[in-house]
Amino acid sequence: MENRLTAGRCVRTTIIAMFMMGFGCFGISANAGEFSALLNGKAIHLDTQPGVHYNESNWGVGFQYDMPAGDEKWVPFLTASEFKDSNKNTSYYFGGGFLHRTSFEWGNTPMHFDAGGIVFLMKRKGFKDGDLFPGVLPAVSLGTSRVALNMTFIPKVDPKMVPILFFQLKITLGNF
Repeated sequence: MENRLTAGRCVRTTIIAMFMMGFGCFGISANAGEFSALLNGKAIHLDTQPGVHYNESNWGVGFQYDMPAGDEKWVPFLTASEFKDSNKNTSYYFGGGFLHRTSFEWGNTPMHFDAGGIVFLMKRKGFKDGDLFPGVLPAVSLGTSRVALNMTFIPKVDPKMVPILFFQLKITLGNF
């Protein structure tokens, strides 16, 4: 039990450190970008295995910090989150990436569609002996300046796994 608590603290400390390093590496002030809460909630497993029932309610929380960019078409971001995975174990990740933004209006509502990718480190029980491992995934987001739906596709990465669509609700809290 103590090892799990220590590992959780280590991951949380690393997430905070990476977030703070992101500010320094990109030379931005804390007031320069948008800070959002992430509510993890849904995974859709695109394949099945006989006798296996996956958890598709991947509840958890996290954050996303969209950094300002010189080009309005590209949105660099940092993110970290924890959630219950397909096996009901708590998983953690932190990373960053870039999204290409396409703005449009739906009726009178300004909206955006973002597409790009995320590079991350993740820790989850039952994969890579519970050690941190790197990953790169595609990411898309559709929404308004206040609320958006994030989605990523996770391909089959191990004979025991199936491809997944993973969804998050992104709620912008403000400029920080």
